[in-house]
Amino acid sequence: MNIRVIAGKFGGRTLACPPGNRTHPMGERIRNAIFNSLGSSLEGAHVLDAFAGTGSVGIEALSRGAVSATFIESDRVAQRVLSENLDSLRVRNTAQVIATTVSNWLDTTSSTYDIIFADPPYHDTQAAAVARLATRLAPGGVFILSWPAQQDTPIFDGLERISEKVYADAKIAVYQAEPTEKRG
Repeated sequence: MNIRVIAGKFGGRTLACPPGNRTHPMGERIRNAIFNSLGSSLEGAHVLDAFAGTGSVGIEALSRGAVSATFIESDRVAQRVLSENLDSLRVRNTAQVIATTVSNWLDTTSSTYDIIFADPPYHDTQAAAVARLATRLAPGGVFILSWPAQQDTPIFDGLERISEKVYADAKIAVYQAEPTEKRG
């Protein structure tokens, strides 16, 4: 199975997927809706693609103007496919693959990001890790969570849920961090 980058400088290019059901790549319709809603906020953004799988979400962000993308993926086969996708697009200078679990990565970093995509496996949503991940959002940043449609979406301290939409078995919730107050 292959998936396609929708728009931007890599629009129309195909990405490889691991065989079987190791990952559940976000459908084109959902990715398109998310990225259309983000609009110009992608320009110059530092993006985190957690539970990255094929990297399709972070790659779409790079295609549409993000300056960097960090991909976190623990599955070795998915890591290999993700690396191949990044190499085929020649974006290694703006992309970093972290080969570990989201929880382990969170124990080792204090980095923040302008846009965070979290798409945990629906059979194991890792709610505690997702909640910790939300704390890595920069002031004014956007956190996008793909969650099982039949479950209630989490509430995160310091983040306002600005939209939520169901697409078949996926629920996409978009949160925004409060901007820091400017001092004059």
